[in-house]
Amino acid sequence: MEVAEAVREKKIKYRKWKKENSKEPWMEYKKCRQSAKRVISLAKEKKQKTCASDLNDHEHQNEIFRMTKQMVKERQDITGLNCLKGVSGKVIVDEKGLYRRGTWKN
Repeated sequence: MEVAEAVREKKIKYRKWKKENSKEPWMEYKKCRQSAKRVISLAKEKKQKTCASDLNDHEHQNEIFRMTKQMVKERQDITGLNCLKGVSGKVIVDEKGLYRRGTWKN
């Protein structure tokens, strides 16, 4: 809830600055904006670390493949061409190569 509170406070300061349009509310908004960015980045980093540690567990192995499928869907173009970088660093274009274990980077 820390992130939500920081964003809510930032919005309040922004509205105050827009309403008054003076230097003091601008400085308050600027400080609040920086602190909100800091809180958000720390929360993202914490979440990424927990996700990364979960992926190393054998129980969460299927989540890697679920995430890969999601990445493929997001990168799918109108023509239907998919690509990911493999372990060797080359781009994997064929559909079967995308889902083979050990062909792409973690």
